Amino acid sequence: MKSVPISVLIPYRNAESTLGEAIESVLGQSFSEFELILVNDGSSDASLDVVLSYSHCDSRIVSHMNPGVGIVDALNAGVSISRSTWIARMDADDICHPDRLGKQLAVADEVSGLSVVGCRVEVFPEQSITAGMRHYIEWLNGLDTPARIANEIWVESPVAHPSAMIRRDALAAVGGYIYGDFPEDYDLWLRLHNAGHRFGKATETLLYWRDNPSRLSRLDSRYRPEAFRKLKARHLVLGPLQTRREVQIWGAGPDGKAWGRVLEDLGVRITRYLDVDPRKIGGKIRGVTPVVSYESAPQRRDLFLLGAVGAKGARSLVRAALQEMGFRETEDYLFVQ
Repeated sequence: MKSVPISVLIPYRNAESTLGEAIESVLGQSFSEFELILVNDGSSDASLDVVLSYSHCDSRIVSHMNPGVGIVDALNAGVSISRSTWIARMDADDICHPDRLGKQLAVADEVSGLSVVGCRVEVFPEQSITAGMRHYIEWLNGLDTPARIANEIWVESPVAHPSAMIRRDALAAVGGYIYGDFPEDYDLWLRLHNAGHRFGKATETLLYWRDNPSRLSRLDSRYRPEAFRKLKARHLVLGPLQTRREVQIWGAGPDGKAWGRVLEDLGVRITRYLDVDPRKIGGKIRGVTPVVSYESAPQRRDLFLLGAVGAKGARSLVRAALQEMGFRETEDYLFVQ
């Protein structure tokens, strides 16, 4: 069959109440050269009937039945039958802006070498949005250049998965989606990043992201903070820390200590912790690793530094201090929290 520039991939399971609106938002795109792949992941409601009511009228829709063994298998199945350069992700309860595909494709054309193109997102309904979600979306929407995304990719997932447009060949090169005790989308981003792929983002709000009480990130253990930390640590050891088995951590609080434990379990030695709190300076973590003043950071420029500060606004203060000391982000230090 003839190839198309974009395959929009929507896996679904029991989404009859929202799926029609999601489909209509895709079919109403100003850019029309796409196929819409809808993967039924074991629905027991009328979701398939919703899909068929649209596929009978629009030849761009591809309906695929999957055994219902989970999101990772459904995503890989959809990718395997696609016939495009780009895979545009979307969930069955989200809504696309009419210009989403065209604007994201324009970013891919304008910024050379991108393998992932996201966009700004808006969460709805308003009344369900938690303070933590608001903080995340503010941070997420502020990452609007490849450099900013690369700098912050170890902090949290820098591209909302349902907003992403991913090069099919890049996805294949890193092995597609992988199932494990971690969020599959963030795992994919870190594998792509470690393999040298670049991320970009359209600066317009092009996806309306439904904050559903049954969303996996609220219920699934793979989305616990500890699961994120272990995932990041594994990829750090495979990437930036592959040749750096000894590091220093800025942050001697609960976050820094947790990072020290998970990295030591992977064979990384924590030489010292840096902190601004005089009550912590001079002490030792687990009776072994010293806590020193942040002002002594330049004395060990040979040690790669990981920033693990969880307080809101602390990251920008630490970044400013490190830059003042002559440290270069990604070359001398990274933030992981």
